[in-house]
Amino acid sequence: MSSRDDLRATLAGLLEEEMGEAHPELEDGRDLREGLGLDSVDIVGLVMRVEREFHIRLSLEELTPVKTVGEMLDLIAAKVVELANNPQIVSPPLTSDNQAAA
Repeated sequence: MSSRDDLRATLAGLLEEEMGEAHPELEDGRDLREGLGLDSVDIVGLVMRVEREFHIRLSLEELTPVKTVGEMLDLIAAKVVELANNPQIVSPPLTSDNQAAA
């Protein structure tokens, strides 16, 4: 299984947690809103799960152009590589312990 396949499987699991339904076939070209039926609240929840799972931060500027599963996977992969190369530049995701301080 390739790294992208691993990311896809993890994203599918996070989607299932967020939506309460399985999405076994996440093709790169599938639209997050129309193809998967995500609304803005679902997307925010998914982004929070992605940040927590991968220990990354996704800014609004980075997320704005993301419309498809493939674009989301590309962004996650880039952020994971960035974190691996520069662990000090990415702050930890919010948790219940540090959320009140933010």
